[in-house]
Amino acid sequence: MAREETTLTVSSPHGTRDVRISSPGRVLWPKHGLTKLDLARYIVDVGDAFLAANGDRPVTLQRFGDTIEGDQFYSKNPPKGAPDFVRSVPVVYPSGRSHPQLVIDEVAAAVWAVQMNTVVFHPWPSRAGNPDNPDQLRIDLDPQPGTGFQEAIPVAQELRDVLAEAGLTSFIKTSGNRGLHVFAPIEPRQEFLEVRHAVIAAARELERRMPEKVTTAWWKEERGPRIFVDFNQANRDRTMAGAYSPRALENATVSCPIGWDELEHADTQDFTITTVPQRLRTTGDPWADMHATAGSIDVLMGWWERDVAAGLGELPFPPDFPKMPGEPPRVQPSRARSKG
Repeated sequence: MAREETTLTVSSPHGTRDVRISSPGRVLWPKHGLTKLDLARYIVDVGDAFLAANGDRPVTLQRFGDTIEGDQFYSKNPPKGAPDFVRSVPVVYPSGRSHPQLVIDEVAAAVWAVQMNTVVFHPWPSRAGNPDNPDQLRIDLDPQPGTGFQEAIPVAQELRDVLAEAGLTSFIKTSGNRGLHVFAPIEPRQEFLEVRHAVIAAARELERRMPEKVTTAWWKEERGPRIFVDFNQANRDRTMAGAYSPRALENATVSCPIGWDELEHADTQDFTITTVPQRLRTTGDPWADMHATAGSIDVLMGWWERDVAAGLGELPFPPDFPKMPGEPPRVQPSRARSKG
């Protein structure tokens, strides 16, 4: 029996490429009957904006064996059989080991990734030519139980003011789920640990201004019904869904850039693989000029040093990281108290 397949013709810097899509009718989002071919066509439709946001960066692919409800895994090294227009770049992971990681340079490469059963794209905050020094400061606003997308909106607005006071211009996108992602373009002069400290400094300032609504507590038992500023998303090899990347959620939502003037009335469920292409054609890309200029994290680093001098030092790292200098004990506070 012949295998079902089709071909998409995709524009590239070198003309056009024909990208094979096997099993194009395989349903990825059962609730809406959206297929692998629907996803590939979506990537083509948003290709320029997708590439501007995610291209020329090491990227991790979140791949699925069947529907989004089935088995999944994260792919960092380029899969075997990658076409010659898909390249990789060596990156250093928190363990100190170095491995090649996929880089997307053209829309056809993203469509090929869909052919390899990718649904979610997770780009690094650094460029392929300088992977150790981020050119984006990224802050993940993560609603905790008892809060949601609406509660994250005023927090994001205040965060915008905090970053502006630090000399940074910020951009925002929906996470595609319940949260919001705030990005600021920065000069790629400092490595990940310093950028993480800049994020912590901004998060602490935000927490001081909105203590009833914001938390930087790493341990869930201490967060309460507030918006958690996930500073550990700023670590090396920690990524979030890229701009215009679909999410593996039942409504096929997209992590969608929006204008700050849209935020107050935004609804994350409005941005899906069926609606975002028309939105781009109508309103354009709110992130089109993100990297026209880049800011400095020097002010935030000054805030970090001020807080360290006041007794606010390092915060916990993810459990798979090596023990870091100055890090507090990786013990859940309630367990520490019970042992004491």
